[in-house]
Amino acid sequence: MTNEKKNSNLDRRSPWRFIIILVSIFMSLALMFSLMPKGFNMTHEEIGAGRPALVFVYDVNLLVSIEQTEQMNLARDQLGEQVVFLIAKINTPEGDQLIYEHKARVAELLLFDASGKLIKRQSALKSADELVHWLK
Repeated sequence: MTNEKKNSNLDRRSPWRFIIILVSIFMSLALMFSLMPKGFNMTHEEIGAGRPALVFVYDVNLLVSIEQTEQMNLARDQLGEQVVFLIAKINTPEGDQLIYEHKARVAELLLFDASGKLIKRQSALKSADELVHWLK
């Protein structure tokens, strides 16, 4: 085979390699995004909207806040749409308003019934299994 034929064959294969690499990268990114934990809504209009709501008073400066949200993600995976999982982040207008209205403390879990009445409160850290049991 001459060098021209070899180069011609390589040129034809290159676009396919490029497409395969792009598809592989896209699929890897899609898989990574699907495995990432879902975020929590920081607005509270879902409280009293027909489903129980678990609100965690979140302080970005506390390690327990990160750990508790990880456990909340696991509990949410088990409970699905039965319960609304929310965050009341300190030093935000919505978070501070909810904290003030319910005299909540940092790293506290608040459970509201479907009508929006505060029915339980407890300090974090609760495991996913404890949350599921607590919410039922």
